[in-house]
Amino acid sequence: MKLLVIGHTVKDIIVLHNEVITKPGGIFYSVMGLSNLADEQDSVFLATSLDEENASLFDSVYSSVQKDFFENVEAIPKVNLMHNDNMEREEIYENITNNLKLKIEDYNSFDGILINMITGFDITLEQMEDIRKNYNGIIYFDVHTLARGLDENYKRDFRKIPNFSKWAKCIDILQANESELLTLSEKDDELEIIRELLSYGINIVIITKDQRGARIFSMKKSEIISTFASSIKVDLKNKIGCGDVFGAAFFYNYIASRDEVHSLYAANKAAGFFVGSADLINLKSLREYVFA
Repeated sequence: MKLLVIGHTVKDIIVLHNEVITKPGGIFYSVMGLSNLADEQDSVFLATSLDEENASLFDSVYSSVQKDFFENVEAIPKVNLMHNDNMEREEIYENITNNLKLKIEDYNSFDGILINMITGFDITLEQMEDIRKNYNGIIYFDVHTLARGLDENYKRDFRKIPNFSKWAKCIDILQANESELLTLSEKDDELEIIRELLSYGINIVIITKDQRGARIFSMKKSEIISTFASSIKVDLKNKIGCGDVFGAAFFYNYIASRDEVHSLYAANKAAGFFVGSADLINLKSLREYVFA
């Protein structure tokens, strides 16, 4: 398969239990999950931006992807992540960059496109509509930070996404967590929001529910059906990037199989393997574990 991933590269400054850690972030985790699931016949292309100063921070994963659509910038975004137990993380950004240029001539050469709105500014609505107009395949869309506004102090708080119905009409598979879901509609009931999203033409809506698991929704013969997968119980070693790895695994499996339930359970296994891995080197066994 030939797959395209779109999203900003970000440097994470993580504050957790009074400890400060610098790590690669942003689209890095989507690509990490996808590249470790792919086999030798697959090729992963990444559309992102990168600066010279931080390039080496991402080499361990970016060395395995096709870099035809890399854009050189002076400084990539930096996000300060403050984690509080049992609460949504607080995000404060620096170096918010412009949207990606996306100099891609033939979208239809790809078997699937994964768009992860890492900063919320990764692509514009006009670019999204252009991709949809020129692409006949599956578009997987992770709402991510599109769900958050940007105040004068570069703090990111949840808000209702302007014109989300227009975004939705371009999407085949949508991923959001429970907080992000509430930014997609004026409604506040989960099932009513799902019904609205499906009415725009989205085929599958995925709601990740943190340590409880994930649920998928789709429409069959005018009825909404859903499947829930409980999270795999592991000794939690790493949480940052879990949703991105989940999304990459669902995307990869769905493009290969067109089976949404199989893809849900495969994504759940991938997320469990990821959060239970203390070292990214362990992810070399991700494909073997997921497809066992």
